[in-house]
Amino acid sequence: MTSFTLDTKLGTLIDNPQAKAVIDKHLPGVSTNPLVAMVKGMTLNAILAMPQAKQLGLTKEKVEKVLAEINKAIK
Repeated sequence: MTSFTLDTKLGTLIDNPQAKAVIDKHLPGVSTNPLVAMVKGMTLNAILAMPQAKQLGLTKEKVEKVLAEINKAIK
């Protein structure tokens, strides 16, 4: 299994049950939010570049921490 990175699309993460569980733990409701459909095809880097990410408190450091937990969970 390859590791997820900042170049992974959000939809790929949400489609993985283990990754989705970690995302829901850190960002409750994100995976089921209807607005997420608009960004599922975007990479995490692209989402982080959006002004809305900062408004939601999403930082590169936070996303990398969640990715590390996801990658540990799927091994």
